[in-house]
Amino acid sequence: MELTVEQVLALAPDAAAAKAGKQHGVPKPWQGLGRSAEALWGQCQGSALYQVKIELATLTCACTCPSHKLPCKHSLGLLLLLAGTPAALPEAEPPEWVQAWLSKRVAAAGQRQTRAVEQAEKAAHADPVEQAKQQAKRADKRMTQVQAGIASCDLWLNDLVRNGLAGLEQQPASFWENQAARLVDAQAPGVALRVRALAELPGSGPDWPERLLGELGRLALLTHAFARLEALDPALREDVRQLIGWTLTQDEVAARGEHLADDWLLVGQWVEEEDRFRTQRNWLVGARSGRHALILQYSPRPILPPFPEPLLPATQQAGELAYWPSAYPLRARFVARQGTPDRLTRLPGVATFADALAGVAGAVARQPWLDRFLIVVNGATILRANATHWRAQDRAGSGLPLTGDNHWRLLALGGGAPVDLAAEWDGLALRPLAVGVEGAVHPL
Repeated sequence: MELTVEQVLALAPDAAAAKAGKQHGVPKPWQGLGRSAEALWGQCQGSALYQVKIELATLTCACTCPSHKLPCKHSLGLLLLLAGTPAALPEAEPPEWVQAWLSKRVAAAGQRQTRAVEQAEKAAHADPVEQAKQQAKRADKRMTQVQAGIASCDLWLNDLVRNGLAGLEQQPASFWENQAARLVDAQAPGVALRVRALAELPGSGPDWPERLLGELGRLALLTHAFARLEALDPALREDVRQLIGWTLTQDEVAARGEHLADDWLLVGQWVEEEDRFRTQRNWLVGARSGRHALILQYSPRPILPPFPEPLLPATQQAGELAYWPSAYPLRARFVARQGTPDRLTRLPGVATFADALAGVAGAVARQPWLDRFLIVVNGATILRANATHWRAQDRAGSGLPLTGDNHWRLLALGGGAPVDLAAEWDGLALRPLAVGVEGAVHPL
């Protein structure tokens, strides 16, 4: 496995952990270092001698230190040693304390599989008639609540548009939050999130009325689609239910979603910090299929537990994804991964932004509530328009604006020459995620 320092630091739960990890990414505080095809390990001297081990297939870390952060600074230090000083980690047989941990993880995976089989057998032997009655009763109760909540939301939207958008800049936060709270009570949390997002638009820029009206239209399209739920195509019906707030378990995704095995290139990763949780978006491209996939992960705040599955940007790994059922399948999760992640050396993309936006248009035609898309363009030039505005220009001379604040580094990596650019498009601007230069991919 080959890693870069950038990739390792992307796993850090916060800046403090990243800084402390760098301090432990040198051989001096370590002893008993080693690695095998399955794991890394070592003992790090701090206030005590801590045992650190990392499973390479999933990058799952474990350390005997008392830190609540995962990965801790010692785990990050061990990964940084692999990235910067791989010779410090000789090939060896895992010591007993590492082998015991690996065996325990294998046993735990077997137990989870056994429990899943037992639950399936229990469900198969349950009274199907009584089970169906209970499920139907719960489903009917929720549907009644959601229908009432959506009807109330429609009235609110009608009043909002009838009264006009002027003056919304002066509305207190409670104007939006009260409506969102009613939708949460009606068990429509997905619609509530969209209402809360509307509150950020008034006064956000000179074109805010146009943007707000567009989002109100998309919200109305969703509520009207819900009113005609049974008339929709089954795949689009799945989208509407999920957007309203019905969630799928991992087993349901695995059973009902499309499965695709490929060599998956993780071309971009972005983490958003919010009041109550962090959201990690991982953008993947299938090396053979060319299919895009989005893996979403969440971590609650203010504590900083790790995201459920460690994923390294600018790596590739063979595996099988299960997509959430959708008219345009995009969100996915790994159901199996083979081998260890390899360093990514290229960004497969299209020639122009027009080609990329044509793909976006096709996706929106199938699922009109998508709001973020992966764009990968080969041969883009980074240009500074003025002190605050940057853009990326393709070989045909067309350009799109950039958002974010890391553009000087992006420009430096390419040296002003055309680069391969992976970015997230939200309909207004590109957020750079990775750049490919001279056979290397750098996460941003």
